[in-house]
Amino acid sequence: MMQQLLLAIAPQPAPTLENFVAGRNDELVATLRQFAAGNAGERFIYLWGEAGSGKSHLLAACRAAAQEHGFKPFLGHAANTWDGGSPALLDDVERLDEAGQIDLFNLYNRLRDEGGSLLASGTTPPAQLAVRPDLATRLGWGLVFRVHSLNDEEKSAALEAHAQQRGFALPPEISAYLLRHWRRDLPSLIAALDALDRHSLERQRPVSVPLLREVLAHADTNR
Repeated sequence: MMQQLLLAIAPQPAPTLENFVAGRNDELVATLRQFAAGNAGERFIYLWGEAGSGKSHLLAACRAAAQEHGFKPFLGHAANTWDGGSPALLDDVERLDEAGQIDLFNLYNRLRDEGGSLLASGTTPPAQLAVRPDLATRLGWGLVFRVHSLNDEEKSAALEAHAQQRGFALPPEISAYLLRHWRRDLPSLIAALDALDRHSLERQRPVSVPLLREVLAHADTNR
């Protein structure tokens, strides 16, 4: 029953620049808005940050925003499949094999020569990427942003805002318990909060730490 409850949680909304919790990344989000609209002063942007910091969210959000502006964003690294005009986007650069790195190197050169743009991401700054040195150098030529993970205070504020959107007040001890005992990335925290809200409504019990323990215990059992 509890597993069905967890699986029945409404899917998270599609990533957008509006629903990204910026925290210390306000300048980055503002730059990506301009990039998606084709108005950025710099055509090459590289994002780096630890897992769960939101890089994939931002790339998906930029893709959606660029589509709204009439572009057809290119996802991939092969220069011979880019048709010009629209931005190229590539997540997890460090996962590219040798052939993929060569393709991205060639794509970068073509984008530079033909007026294209690129948004790429990885887990480390360009100079520390485990890729070809010539590719790492090119990825560092444009704007480089670190995607700062949310701190606990920012995560608590995001959870409180999410609870308000769902129509209930979130006791501060709920956020504190989640941050101590659950996966710490924001999507997992929000999913647990949604499950707690649903369980509270179905059991007609108030949102509380004991109720949250039930939800998390069953989630751990069925993972």
